Amino acid sequence: MTPMRAEEKNTPPVSRRAAVEAAEWFVTLSDSGTSAHERHGFETWLARSEEHRLAWERATQISAKAGGLPSAIAVPVLTRRQSAVSKRAAVQALAVLIVGVPAGWMAWQSGSLQHRLATFATATGERRQWTLADGGRVTLDTGSAVDVEYGPAIRLLRLHAGAIYIETAADTDAANRPFVVQTDHGRVRAIGTRFTVRQDARRSRVAVTQGAVEVSLADGSDSRRIEAGNEVSFNASALMPTATAAAGSVQWARGILAVENMRLDEFAAELARYRPGIVRCDPAVAHLRITGAFQLNDTEAVLLNVIHLLPVDVVYRTRYWATLVPRAQST
Repeated sequence: MTPMRAEEKNTPPVSRRAAVEAAEWFVTLSDSGTSAHERHGFETWLARSEEHRLAWERATQISAKAGGLPSAIAVPVLTRRQSAVSKRAAVQALAVLIVGVPAGWMAWQSGSLQHRLATFATATGERRQWTLADGGRVTLDTGSAVDVEYGPAIRLLRLHAGAIYIETAADTDAANRPFVVQTDHGRVRAIGTRFTVRQDARRSRVAVTQGAVEVSLADGSDSRRIEAGNEVSFNASALMPTATAAAGSVQWARGILAVENMRLDEFAAELARYRPGIVRCDPAVAHLRITGAFQLNDTEAVLLNVIHLLPVDVVYRTRYWATLVPRAQST
């Protein structure tokens, strides 16, 4: 495949008016008392233009990346009994972020600036595969970004966000350069292998399917060899105990979300990585456990499968905002 740099994807600007309207709808739909008439009004507004769709997408991204509304916005919309002044303040605060995304708040919050400048990058719900210069292959998970730097002494992949699956190849250079994946938390050196590396703000995780890797912490305090069938999580200063690789560690590269006895709130957060918009889980059902293998090319079907497996239902505020709730609550 031909590498496509993320900066080649031109993102159109959002006008102040569209941002304010999107923010107004977001604050309105955050209210548990939203009426069917209001939801219909939102759908009509959303379908009116591509700019409206983009503004709404940015609003939901801001919320999802922050694990909820930014604090400046969240407080004014916690209850229906907010003053008009508080709600106007919330709308204005969110509108500023929508206009500034991705160069402003989102760049700081989620590393989107690095994402846009990366050698390879994927959008929400997208998975892509590239062939490297030495014949190795790299598969990027949803919302991921990686730089590829092949120099005279090393073959280096810098993972900025998300997850990658690597199938290494023998070095075509006579120097037999080491193959290394670098994250914020350390380095992973391949030893004739296939493996996946995932990074979030708190830690990195490596799972090996063939061969072995050597994991070294960013602060240089420790390193460990991880053999096929095992995985390890680590931050910049500590390696967690080595464990048997979880079923879902590599299945995403085949388009499958595989989970075993996972809490429903964790499952919702994982599914949200692959679905545009927001997926939430009501605290009343967060503790429920789910096991299964779900096709990621149809997240709507995944949600339908969940309601057949567990005593829950899905409530849609909009097409882009789904919440898993107790079944009785949705009737």
